[in-house]
Amino acid sequence: MPKLTPFIAVMALFMIASAQARDLDQDEALRLRQEGVIQPLQQLLQPVFDRYPGARMLEAELEQEDNVYVYEIELLTAAGEVREVDLDAVSGRLLKDEEDD
Repeated sequence: MPKLTPFIAVMALFMIASAQARDLDQDEALRLRQEGVIQPLQQLLQPVFDRYPGARMLEAELEQEDNVYVYEIELLTAAGEVREVDLDAVSGRLLKDEEDD
């Protein structure tokens, strides 16, 4: 098994840590909305529900991933499928739409 140099080990840990998302609490989310940094989730949901008519939202979180604010939404579709949909909280752009495991 190859030995990791200290530099490579530190860089690997940095990459792992930076790839993780940071959950924002309600106070942070409210402050960002009031400052106009992010859009309210309610404004961004209509295209998601147009894509999945009859779906119900199970969970929604605001996260910061690589300096991008992301709404992570879990839906139960009318067909009974659970989907994870990620939206850019600033632009509303769809970032991810996949079946949740």
